[in-house]
Amino acid sequence: MISLRLNSLRTQIGAAILAIFLLMVSTLGYTLYALHLRKHDYLILNLAGQLRVLSQTMMEQAHHYAKVAPDDDDKYARDLATYWQDLQKQTLLYDKIIRSLESRQIDAELVGDHTSVIKCNFDSELNAQLHQTMSDWMHFHKGLQDKLGANLTEPRLTWAAEYIETHGALLTKSSDRLSGAFQRMMEKKLDQIRLFQWVAGGLGLVLVILVMLIVQRAVIKPLKYTIEGFSRVAQGDFSHQVTVHGVSEIGQMTQAFNLLTQRINGIFRLTDRINQGNKLDEMLRFVHDEFQGFVPLDWVGVFYPTPDRGRLTLERHYSSHTRALKDGVSFDAKQGVMAHLMQASAPIAFTLTPLNSPHLLECVLANAGMHSAVYMPVLSGEHQAVMVFASKQEGYKSEHVEFLNNIAATISHVLEKTVVMESLVVAAVEGLAKLAESRDPETGDHLVRMALYSALVAEELGKEGIYMAQITPAYVRDVFNFAPMHDIGKVGIADSVLLKPARLDPIERKEMERHPVIGGEVLRKSEAQVQALGHTVFQVGIEIAECHHEKFDGSGYPAGLKGQDIPLSARIIAAADVFDALTSKRPYKDAWPVEKALEAMQEDAGKHFDPEVIAAMLRALPRMMEIYDRLKHV
Repeated sequence: MISLRLNSLRTQIGAAILAIFLLMVSTLGYTLYALHLRKHDYLILNLAGQLRVLSQTMMEQAHHYAKVAPDDDDKYARDLATYWQDLQKQTLLYDKIIRSLESRQIDAELVGDHTSVIKCNFDSELNAQLHQTMSDWMHFHKGLQDKLGANLTEPRLTWAAEYIETHGALLTKSSDRLSGAFQRMMEKKLDQIRLFQWVAGGLGLVLVILVMLIVQRAVIKPLKYTIEGFSRVAQGDFSHQVTVHGVSEIGQMTQAFNLLTQRINGIFRLTDRINQGNKLDEMLRFVHDEFQGFVPLDWVGVFYPTPDRGRLTLERHYSSHTRALKDGVSFDAKQGVMAHLMQASAPIAFTLTPLNSPHLLECVLANAGMHSAVYMPVLSGEHQAVMVFASKQEGYKSEHVEFLNNIAATISHVLEKTVVMESLVVAAVEGLAKLAESRDPETGDHLVRMALYSALVAEELGKEGIYMAQITPAYVRDVFNFAPMHDIGKVGIADSVLLKPARLDPIERKEMERHPVIGGEVLRKSEAQVQALGHTVFQVGIEIAECHHEKFDGSGYPAGLKGQDIPLSARIIAAADVFDALTSKRPYKDAWPVEKALEAMQEDAGKHFDPEVIAAMLRALPRMMEIYDRLKHV
C-alpha cells in the first residue's frame, strides 16, 4: 500500500510541488530574517565606526589643545568648560560602546531606538579583535585617568592632551581594526546569504526539472503510448496490449484498459470457439477452457428436464478435476436448489455445503470438493435446459454472475444448435441402422444388444487401464450410437450372397468381405456432406464400419491392420459383435453358453481381440448379463 502511494503521480508531483513551496517559503523566511539581522549589523557597524571616529576626534582635539595650551587661569577655566566637557563625553561614549559590544548586548539608547534591545553574535576574528580593542581601551583609559587625576586645578588637561597625543594612535589603530573586523564579518554574512540564495535557486531549478522529468516520464510518454494503443484497439485490434509504464494512475488505467481488451478479445474468442463446436461435449469443453479467464470454473454440466418436468437429468458434463457425477443422473426438480431453476430467468449463485443427501445436486457437488456454484437457465420452450457452473473457490462474485448473464444468450444459441445437430445425428444413425437391419433378417435384436454391450465395455475401459484418457462420456455415446452401423456396408452386397442360408464359397466370401469397405465409403460420403456445412459427425462410425473385422494380430480384413493401428472403437465393436453372435441363435448354429463364449474369446485375446478390451468385457459382464437376459435370442 505504501509502495503504491509512493508510485502515485499525485504523490510524486504533489511532493515535488510541496518541496518547491517549502523551499520558496524557507528562502523567503531566511532572507527576511537575514535582512533583519543585517539591519542590526549595520547599526553595530555604525557603533564600531563611532569608536573609530571618537578615537580620531580625541587625537585631533588633543593635538590642537597641546599647541594652544593655556598660559593663565582664565584660559584654563575656559578650557575646563569646553575641552574637558568634550573629552569627558567622548570617553564616556567610547567606554559605553566598547562595553556594550563586549557584553554582546547593545543598549537601544546607543542606536536611537528605545523600544528594544539589540542582541548580536560575533565570529571568532571579531571576538579576538574586540577583546584586543577592549584591552587597549582599558589601558588607554587608565593612563588618561592617571594624567587627569582628581584635582583639575593643576594643568592636568595639558598632561592629558599630551598623553592622548602619545598613546592615542594605538587606540585609533585598534578601533580601525575593530571596525574592519565588523566589516569583514558583515561581508561573510552577506556571502552566506548569497550562497543560500544560489543554493535555494539551484534546488528550485532541480525540483522544477525533476517535476518536468516526472511529467515527461510518468505522464506525457505513457500517455503517448497509451493513446497509440487505444487507437489500435479502436481499429479492432483487441489482441493488442498497451505497454504498462509503472504503477502510477496512468499505469493503473492502462492495466484496466488491457484487462478490458483481454476480456473483449476473450469473449470474441470464446464465442468463436463455442460456435465451432458441433457437439455438446465440445461446447462444454470450450466453455470450461475459455471461461477460466473470466470466472472460477472446475465443473460445468447441462441438465434437461424430463417430459413431465418432475426431474432434471444431467445430459452432459465436463471437468478436469472430478468424476463425482455421471451423465444420466437425475435430481428432483422440486427439491433443493433445483426447485428455483425452472422458473429463474437469470443466473443464481449458491454456496455449497457438504451434506449426506445424494438426491440433491448441491450436496453431490459439495461432497466432490466444490464450494460454490452458479445455476443458469438456457434455452426455452421445448428444449429448456439449465447449465451449472461449479468452483472449488469460495463464492462467486457479482461480476462473475453478471458475466454469465451476459454470455447466456450466446450459450443458449450454440446449445440449441448442438442439440439440434445431435438430434439429427441420432436420427441419421437410427435410419441407417434400420436400413442395414432390413437387409439382414438374421439381426433381430442383435444391433440393440451389441450396441449396449459396446457402451458397457467402453465405460469399463474408461475406468481403468491404458485407455482411460481416451475414453470420455462423448466417446462412449459415439460408440453406442454408431455400433449399429458396423454392417451398414451390407446394403451393397447382393441378396444372393447376403441372404444365402448355407455357408459361402470362397468367391461369395470375398464378396461378403467387401462390406466394411462399402460401409466406410457410404459413411465417408455422408461425412463429406456434413463437413461442407462445418460439422463432423460420422468419424467414429467410419472407424467402426471399416475396421470391425480387423484382428489384433493383423490377420483380419479388409486392410490387415494390427494392434493399436486398429481404431479402439472398432476393437470394442469387434468383441461385442462376436460375443453377441456366439451367444445368439443363427440359422446355421445354436446359441453358445455365455461361459463357453467368454472362454473362447479369452483364448483369442491377443489374436483376434485386444486383451484390454476382453478384460474390460469381463469386468462389465454382470451388467451385460442383465441385457442378455432381457434381450437374448436363443
